[in-house]
Amino acid sequence: MRHLFDRHRRAPAVVALTAMLLLLAAPFARAATPAPNPNNKPAQGRHYVIGTDTTFAPFEFRSESGEMVGIDMDLLRAIAKDQGFTVDIRSLGFDAAVQALQSRQVDAVMAGMSITDARKQVFDFSDPYYDSGVQFAASKSSSVASMEDLRGKRVAVKTGTAGADYAESVKAQYGFTTVAFGQTADMVNDVSAGSSAAYVDDFPVVAYSIQQGAPMKLIGDKAPAGSYGVGVNKGTDPELIEAFNQGLANVRANGQYDQILAKYLGEQGATERSGFFTLLADTFPTLMKGLGITVAAAAFSLVIAMVLGIVFGFLKVSGNAVLSGLASVYVWIFRGTPVLVQVFFFYFGIPAVTGVTLTALTAGVMTLSLNAGAYMTEIVRGGIQGVDRGQMEAARSLGLPYLKSMRKVVLPQAIKIMTPSFINQFIITLKDTSLLAVIGLAELTYMGQQIIARNFRSFEMWLIIGVIYFIVIGLLTVASNQVDKRFNK
Repeated sequence: MRHLFDRHRRAPAVVALTAMLLLLAAPFARAATPAPNPNNKPAQGRHYVIGTDTTFAPFEFRSESGEMVGIDMDLLRAIAKDQGFTVDIRSLGFDAAVQALQSRQVDAVMAGMSITDARKQVFDFSDPYYDSGVQFAASKSSSVASMEDLRGKRVAVKTGTAGADYAESVKAQYGFTTVAFGQTADMVNDVSAGSSAAYVDDFPVVAYSIQQGAPMKLIGDKAPAGSYGVGVNKGTDPELIEAFNQGLANVRANGQYDQILAKYLGEQGATERSGFFTLLADTFPTLMKGLGITVAAAAFSLVIAMVLGIVFGFLKVSGNAVLSGLASVYVWIFRGTPVLVQVFFFYFGIPAVTGVTLTALTAGVMTLSLNAGAYMTEIVRGGIQGVDRGQMEAARSLGLPYLKSMRKVVLPQAIKIMTPSFINQFIITLKDTSLLAVIGLAELTYMGQQIIARNFRSFEMWLIIGVIYFIVIGLLTVASNQVDKRFNK
C-alpha cells in the first residue's frame, strides 16, 4: 500500500518533469524538422557535380576562353540560377561521364543523353529538354548522295548514342558496315580522310559542324531519335530532377530557352574560317594552359616514380626472397596491363568500390607514377646488376660493409648505366600524359580535342599540337643529354 501511495504521490511530479523536458526539447525538435521552402525550390542552396561530354557541339564544347559552353551548358546554368543551386561541370566524354555517374564521381549527367527504355532501368531522367533526331552526312566532295549509295561502304558512328543504334537498325537494309568512335570530331575526321563514306550523329550536331565549315553534306532524311534528358542514378536524387524540371519550365516560359537555341543553331552561330596563323594565335593561350598541366602532371609523376623505382629496385636485388617477390609482383602488375586500363581503374574503379572520389589530376598522377615506377624498378635492378660482381667482392674483401660498398663502389657505376634508360622513361611518361585526356584532365591533347570540337579543323590543330610536343620533348632530350654527359664524363 505504501508503494502504491508513493507512486500516486510521485505521479504529478513525473508528469511535470516530462512536460518540462518536452518543452525544453521542443525548439530542438523544430530545428531537426526541415524548414518549409516558401519558394518551392527543392534543390535551393545545394551544390551538384555534373558530368558531360568533352566534345558534342553545339550541346557542349569549350569556348576560346576555355569555358564549357553550348546548349546543354547554358541551359544548365540558367536552370541552376533559376532554382538557386550551383554546379561544378566535369567534362569527361559521354562514356566516361556515364561511368562516373555509376561510380558516384558525379551527381548527374547532362550530355545530350537520349531517354531510352534501357537507360530508364538504370537512371532516373528529367523531363525532355530537347527533341532530337539522327542524320547521316557524307563528305561534300564524295559521290555519296543518298542512303542507297552507302551499300558496301563503311559508316562512322559514335559509341552508345541514338545515332549508333539507328545505324545498326538500318545497316542491313542499306548494306553498309559501321565503325565506332568516341567523339563527333573523330567521325568527321574519319569521313574527311576518306576512311568512312559517311557518319551519323544527332541532327543539331551535324548541322552545327556544317555551319562551322566542315565540308559535309546531309544524306537522307532526319530520323526521329527520342529526346534528351538529365540522368541521375536511380532513386538517388529526386530533388535535382524536380528542380531541373521546374527550372526548365520557367526558362521555357520566360524566353531564355529559345534564346539559347537561337545562339547556337541560328544564323548568329555561323562563323567564317580564319587563316592558319590566325588560328594559331587564337588557340595558343589555351594550348599553353594545357601544356602547363601536361608538364606538371609529368613532373609530379616522375618524382614519385623515381622514389618507387629506387625502393623496389633495391628490394629486387636485396637477396631476400619475400622482398624480391613483392617487388616482382608490383612490376608484373603495372608492366603487364595497359596504361589506359590503369587510368580507368583508378578513376572509375576505386571510387565505385570505396566511395572515395579522386580528381582527374590525382588519378592521373597516381597511374603514371605507379606505371613509370615499375619500369624504373627494372632500370635500377638492371643498373645494379650490370656492375661486375667482382666490384662488390673486391670492396668487401677490403673490409667495407655491404651498404658502404654499395654506396661507394657499386652505385656510382650503376647510375652511369641507368641514366640513358631514365631519360628514355622521362620522355615516355611525358607522352603518356596524353592518355589522361580520357578522364577529362585538361592537358595538351585534351585542349586540342576541345578546340577541334569547336572548329572542326583537325589537320591544322593536330599539326600545331604535334609541333608543341616535338619542341618540348626535344628540349627535354637536350637537357637530359647534358645531364647524362655530366654523369658519364
